[in-house]
Amino acid sequence: MNKPTQALREILRAGRTIWTAGAYDALSALLIEKAGFDAVFSTGFGVSASHLGQPDVELYTMTENLGVVRHMAAAVKKPVIADGDTGYGNVINVMRTVREFERAGVAGIIFEDQVIPKRCPAAATSIDILPREEAVRKIRAAVDARSDPDFLIVARTDATDREEAFARARLYAAAGADLIQPISRTMTSFADLQMLRETCGRPLSLQILGWLEKELTPQQIESVAGLAVFPLVPLMTVTSAMQANLAQLARDRHARGLPLPQTSMGDFKSLIGFGAVEELQAHYELS
Repeated sequence: MNKPTQALREILRAGRTIWTAGAYDALSALLIEKAGFDAVFSTGFGVSASHLGQPDVELYTMTENLGVVRHMAAAVKKPVIADGDTGYGNVINVMRTVREFERAGVAGIIFEDQVIPKRCPAAATSIDILPREEAVRKIRAAVDARSDPDFLIVARTDATDREEAFARARLYAAAGADLIQPISRTMTSFADLQMLRETCGRPLSLQILGWLEKELTPQQIESVAGLAVFPLVPLMTVTSAMQANLAQLARDRHARGLPLPQTSMGDFKSLIGFGAVEELQAHYELS
């Protein structure tokens, strides 16, 4: 059986797209795997919201993020691609981040070129990015730090000027990044994405948000992207469902008229592997 890193490389070498969705804990990672996606993507937005109840402004530390992602990697068999934020410091911090996540069983990581602390571009009104030279050094350090050459390094540029994003994409590709990721507010058309793909010579990594989610077809995405992520659908789905059911539960004080169905206990036990644990326990109790 191929390693997770090899599995992702084979998809890219074949010119296909890795489709995934955003996990924020081990259970959501397991559900993404069970749904049939190629990989699991850890979303920093979701990790911050789920584990801290706070916005995605890099409040959690590298080790806190690593702890969440390690549990994801242990819970699933599909490859996990991690949100590495800014790398949590300078080139030395970036190198440690790559090594720690690689040891945790992750198959790839995304780094962005914002200053520290970062701000989520989906919510922030303004974004400050590093000088080009410093950002390039961090990508080069990430590439040099990996022990497995198949471990994916994804370079994200949060430049809001299109020409600046193009220039940075070329530099990050030259520094060894395997995929290049723009932010949706910078690239405003499919033609922009095609031009970015052509100018950097690398497959794109796309977060399917905003206009990308509303306007692009799967075929268009696959023509430019090596990685396509629905980062917030799981988190927003769970939030909406829990809000609806909990509001009704608080009013009625019983669960007989909830607006949305609950998973049965039997199905949930099967999902998280109760049967396998019980069989293992019985094996050792009887031996």
